Formats: sequence, structure tokens, C-alpha cells
Amino acid sequence: MSRYSKEDLLKLVKENDVKFIRLQFTDVFGTLKNVAIMSDSLERVLDNGCMFDGSSIDGFVRIEESDMYLQPDMDTFEIFPWRPQQNRVARIICDVYTTDGVPFKGCPRFILKKVLKEAAAMGYTFNVGPECEFFLFHTDEEGKPTTITHDDGSYFDLAPIDRGEDARRDICIALEEMGFNIEASHHEVARGQHEIDFKYEEALKTADNVMTFKLVVKAVAQRHGLYATFMPKPIFGINGSGMHCNQSLSKGKKNAFYDPNDKLQLSAEAYSFIAGMMVHIKSFSAITNPLVNSYKRLVPGYEAPCYIAWSAKNRSPLIRVPAASGEATRIEVRNPDPACNPYLAFALMLAAGLDGIKKGMKPVPSVDRNIFHMDEEARKQEGVDSMPASLYDAILEMQKNPLVKHVLGDHIYDTYIEAKMKEWDQFRIAVHPWELEKYLGSF
Repeated sequence: MSRYSKEDLLKLVKENDVKFIRLQFTDVFGTLKNVAIMSDSLERVLDNGCMFDGSSIDGFVRIEESDMYLQPDMDTFEIFPWRPQQNRVARIICDVYTTDGVPFKGCPRFILKKVLKEAAAMGYTFNVGPECEFFLFHTDEEGKPTTITHDDGSYFDLAPIDRGEDARRDICIALEEMGFNIEASHHEVARGQHEIDFKYEEALKTADNVMTFKLVVKAVAQRHGLYATFMPKPIFGINGSGMHCNQSLSKGKKNAFYDPNDKLQLSAEAYSFIAGMMVHIKSFSAITNPLVNSYKRLVPGYEAPCYIAWSAKNRSPLIRVPAASGEATRIEVRNPDPACNPYLAFALMLAAGLDGIKKGMKPVPSVDRNIFHMDEEARKQEGVDSMPASLYDAILEMQKNPLVKHVLGDHIYDTYIEAKMKEWDQFRIAVHPWELEKYLGSF
């Protein structure tokens, strides 16, 4: 059931003195885009969409087929609480359509909707609750980001002596005013690192929320003279930022992952979902961990999951089963980072889990020892595989698995691989400061 009708929306805009409306959408690589319209144009856009040049958006279309339409999802209307209270600014998230009036196959939101439809045909609703981490840094004299923080806080510290504490409070307030249900916010392990958790929702709503979350965090941080970054590993030698994803399937009003008669209170569907995830996770790590920098986080020693295993008893495996049971039963997938495109990441995680259910897969035994303390031989005996060590390795894994291409479709699959191979080559041929420090004076 829709949250708003067209009449509701027009009334809200008038009553709240909204003057500007941002029509937002997300490109293939997870970057938020927008076209701003004046409120007087809203009725026309709701009826007919808003035309834009798709050839100017990375990963969309060629110039000879550039005309595309934004179709607003009226239920996503929200007013930005940090903007002026007169002539206010609002946003609506949009789906991208072609001039033929059909969904554009390169729209990430369409890809997630497609897999959610498949889940619905099996009787399932897919729920996701992300744990989004980020760093708050100072800016330089020109307003450009640095990696400097005066924050000496650590995990769960109450009041680090830094503007970050006030910024995080105001971020939470702004998010709540935009309809988020904030469950927890706290300082994370590293200096300058923070986490804000919001309540799980059906996956499409959660993906929209992740994109909104990143926008709000950056906007409010800027008002505090800080720069917020979702770069996975901005500083060597300390923990990076992840986006752990708590996931469950509902069937009607019941949690399909819960079975009170099982030792771990997990259903057969939950075990198969875990198995499917473990079989396919390497092949879509280029989506869940999309940057060269992502693989600087997925290394031993910093609590990041670099080994493919599951457990209900420790946090070192890639997949963890939290202690909560009943309707709160879920699995936590720990490798995604906040630089990912949430629409594509959720679509692939769901597709992997559904593949496990369809095929009745059984997971390998859980690994309840600390994997970080195991040597290579011990991991081999336990059947513990490793995640790709670089973006290049992740792309090679992606090319091996037909499931990924099936989910993404030819357009996104080919575009994404081409762009990421180019990104890897740019990194590969660049001369890095480490090389100069290591070799310049010795050779």
C-alpha cells in the first residue's frame, strides 16, 4: 500500500513551504545523482517523469541513446531537516526508465526489485539491517579532506574530545526527522570512527535508506566543519569501515530463519541460505567490496572478515549467527563495506541465498575457533577458504560465476567489469609512496 498519493504529495509540498525538490537516483557504481526541480513542476513530473541525459552518467548509455526518464517513487518523499525552514528542500528517489516506458536495465534499483520479485514468488520477503561505519576527519585551509582527527576515543567511549561527538548526535537527529528508526550510535574502535545503526527494513527500503544515510552523514558533518568518508580503509594500521548486513527472510508474518527445535534455532532454509552465500560470496565481492582500497580492509589483524566460514560463537568468520532468536533470528554477513552500491549488493546476497534454498544446499560445519589464530594448515583442515586478496582477484572470481551475470544483466555486468578493470590498471601502473620509501634510496 502506497504511503502517499499524488494529491498528498502536492499538499505536503505546499503546507511545508517546499520550494526545491531533488529527484535522486543511483548510478551503477553507487554514486548518488540528482536533478533539482522547482515545486511548481512537481505535478508534471509525477505525471510524466523527468527527462535527463543518460549518456552523461557513468555506466548508463551511449550518446546515441541518451534520453532517459526519472519516474519518482512518491513513497520516498522526505524533507531535508538541515536546510532552511523557508523555501525548503525535499527529495524523491526515482527509478530510471527508457523512452519506451520500460525500466532501464542499467538501473541498480531495478536489479534489486527484480530479485525481490523472485523471492516474493517463493513466498519470501527479504529484510536487511546494515551497520554503517564511517570516519570523521578535519579539512584543510581549502576545505579539502585530511585524515587528521583530534579524537582519541575508542570503542564505545562516552565522550571523545572532538567535534565528532556533536556531529554524530546531530546526524542521528536529522535521520530521525527523515523517518529513520535509530537503534544505536557509538564511537567505533579506530580514532575518528563512528557507527550508526538503524532498524532493518525490507531490502528496497533499506537500500534507499543507505543512500540517504550517506548523504545525511556527509551534509551534517560538513556543517560541523568535518569531512565524513565511507572509504573502507583511509588509514594504515587501524581498523577500516565495514557495513555488516544483518539479513533474514520472512514468510508471511513469521521469520523463515527461525526453528525452535534446532540446536542453534535455525531453520533448514536458514542453513541453505548460509550455504548459498558461502558458495557465491567470492564471485560478488567486487560488488560488496568495490574499491582497490576495499581489500586493504579485508586483511587479518583488524577484525575484518577475510576467511569464508560461519559460526554462531565468534566474530572472526565472514558469516555470523547472532545470539538473538525467535523473530530476531538472522545472519550477519560481515564483509560488505559502505562504499558498495547497496542495491546491487543486496540483490546478489539475496540471489545467492535463494540459490542455496532452491538447491537444498547444506553449509560446511561451523568454525567456532578464532580463525585469525589458525595457521594456513589448520584453516585448510577446517575447509576455510579465503576472500579475494585484491580487486583484480575479485573481478576474476566475478567472471567465473554465471549467477552474477544473470542477476546483474549484461548491461551492468559488462559495464562494471570494464570500469573496475580500468580502475585496477590505473592503480597497478601508478607509483605509490610505499615504493619510493622502500626502493628509491636503495637502488
